[in-house]
Amino acid sequence: MSKPVKGTERSAAGRAPVVVVAGGGTAGHIEPALALADAVKRLRPDAEVIALGTARGLENKLVPARGYQLELIPPVPMPRKPTPELLRLPLKVRDSVRRTREVLDRVHADVVVGFGGYVALPAYLAARGRTPIVVHEANKSAGLANKVGARFASRVAVAVPGTPLPKAEVVGIPLRRSITSLDRAALRAEARAHFELDPDAPTLLVFGGSQGAQSINSAVSGAAKDLAEAGVGVLHAHGPKHTLVVQEFPGHPAYVPVPYLERMDLAYAAADAVVCRSGAMTVAEVSAVGLPAVFVPLPHGNGEQAVNAQPAVEAGAAFLVPDADLTPAKIAELVIPLVTDADRVAKMSSAAVGLGHREADETLARIVLEAAGAYPA
Repeated sequence: MSKPVKGTERSAAGRAPVVVVAGGGTAGHIEPALALADAVKRLRPDAEVIALGTARGLENKLVPARGYQLELIPPVPMPRKPTPELLRLPLKVRDSVRRTREVLDRVHADVVVGFGGYVALPAYLAARGRTPIVVHEANKSAGLANKVGARFASRVAVAVPGTPLPKAEVVGIPLRRSITSLDRAALRAEARAHFELDPDAPTLLVFGGSQGAQSINSAVSGAAKDLAEAGVGVLHAHGPKHTLVVQEFPGHPAYVPVPYLERMDLAYAAADAVVCRSGAMTVAEVSAVGLPAVFVPLPHGNGEQAVNAQPAVEAGAAFLVPDADLTPAKIAELVIPLVTDADRVAKMSSAAVGLGHREADETLARIVLEAAGAYPA
């Protein structure tokens, strides 16, 4: 482990450790940070965990709901690669770093843990040379913030082998215990009743990330008649900024649209298969609970979502459909034969469960506490 820097000695001397997590913006950054926070509290119940975020991020809802303190800092939008726009950001960066450093000093931070994105960069720069830093990268292709942070981090944790960051340790993606310990069969009746789904019909879960995905919404809702006639129930999270009106087919299993899924554990328990994006967090959760998947990677960016899905596809646990190819006809052709074939569902489910690192949350929590000089109680 790297030589401790300022702040470690205070915690090692016996004071309850203070862990600051920086993972604001999207659920893909926030959820691993909160899973880590929960694991830190299990290992060191006296620890204080504080989250950094911005006034507009999803963390304003998710962090307080999980019982953690949220400190707001100015955002620094970061491109994934250096661009001319980066040259116009120095004043924003300087202000955000100053404000972040004030927070770290005020809460007496013992370690800063970053998960990438526009909250992580000012956290790394504010902590540099003052507070130990731990970086977690969920994607095989690291973002710019984590590339910067990894250069002066005490420890660097990654989700998958081959991530090109210095000193990378493969730990997986921290997931909530409500996901990694989920008994889907035991919760199925409760889950389907919760969403008012048919208790016995094959059921498809559909979602496109925390904000929804219009292409997924259109393709699956466009196949509503085919799904109903095949006896398939649907739970479809269309995103809070989208609307979805689906025709009802009396006498057939319900198609249930919802803006957002507050209880992902129940959503996973209700389902036999899923159609969704393939962000790193989503792939990790879907695999952990053993759901056969049809992954539809985002059509833009650097292609990381297709890379995320590849291990599950190769293991026989998932299919990958390009966004441009996702149509109502593709849903009828590919998804309906999958979700209505119990033997196929069981085989793909078994393949999914063997993927990933189910103890990533506590593995990372130990790394974080060690970096802070505060070992598990």
